[in-house]
Amino acid sequence: MRIYVTEDYNAMSRRVASILAAQVILKPDCVLGLATGSTPVGAYKLLAEGYKKGDLDFSQVRSINLDEYVGLAPTHDQSYRYFMQSNLFDHVNINPDNTNVPNGLAADPAEECRRYNQVIRTLGPIDIQLLGMGHNGHIGFNEPADAFALETNLVNLAESTIQANARFFASADEVPRQAMTMGIQTIMQARKVLVAVSGKDKAAIVKKAFTGPVTPQVPASILQMHPDVILVGDKAALSEL
Repeated sequence: MRIYVTEDYNAMSRRVASILAAQVILKPDCVLGLATGSTPVGAYKLLAEGYKKGDLDFSQVRSINLDEYVGLAPTHDQSYRYFMQSNLFDHVNINPDNTNVPNGLAADPAEECRRYNQVIRTLGPIDIQLLGMGHNGHIGFNEPADAFALETNLVNLAESTIQANARFFASADEVPRQAMTMGIQTIMQARKVLVAVSGKDKAAIVKKAFTGPVTPQVPASILQMHPDVILVGDKAALSEL
């Protein structure tokens, strides 16, 4: 594992963006595993700026997103498809047909998970998978559990996750209770994993995930077993390592 300690969120975003940009430059038709949430917003903005300057070309890039809420339309401003469009896809020259996010309005979410698994198998392996980390150690929407999930699956969101995401909705009552998420096995099959963390509130779970036992009760702890992980965080988030 390589660990980069940065001064603050902006410096963390620059480091994450530079790692993703290097992947695109070195392999123009790479498969990027992408994440949502507040952590990668700064990095995505920098990638868009790189494209506008002529430094990056996304025309051959394929992308696979980690997850999507069940019940939200792609046009809903809190859906992860909407997030990706507004924060990255609409600002670079990526082919829309090459972007993949689970369909939150699928009539049969379980069948949608199976379809998404096939998409991943067809495009994969993922060259670099970007991850954030929840306060309970979840990656994607893989919540603490008795066993590590394998492929894309339907999950019931933990109350802590619902409360953490409530800030993006009018109230916690509006946060969907289920999501479709890429499984731990699929994440672990990525050639490289890039974990981004920011803020003092993540310090305790970062320490637990990367120095504690490997356990499905802390899903991110499985990353200790991956052969090529990069952890990028600001000083606050990495203060307990």
